[in-house]
Amino acid sequence: VQLQASGGGPVQAGGSLRLSCIASGSIFTINVMGWYRQAPGRERELVAAITSGGSTNYLDSVKGRFTISRDNAKNTVYLQMDSLKPEDTAVYYCNALVQITAWKPPINYWGEGTLVTVSS
Repeated sequence: VQLQASGGGPVQAGGSLRLSCIASGSIFTINVMGWYRQAPGRERELVAAITSGGSTNYLDSVKGRFTISRDNAKNTVYLQMDSLKPEDTAVYYCNALVQITAWKPPINYWGEGTLVTVSS
């Protein structure tokens, strides 16, 4: 299973970006898809996650500004980031909890990060 993320880049404070991540390979189902981020000198943190049923969870500091969504048919997760702040600057990583078959437990996969740089 591979996760391919895209959509990062530089943006000014107050601007918007949309991240996308496509999962490909031998996939039976994807239980949870999400986005983590890691800023320089800081630990990786969960930004947002969404279940296959559409339940979501957000980091407190992004609530009301970021929206996570997914297209189950396309094995794709999106992160719409609005009202971006300099403190949102980080490498953003796509994550997916994937079942390869119905008979095995899910496996955690990570995509390569995409850099988001918010300038003031």
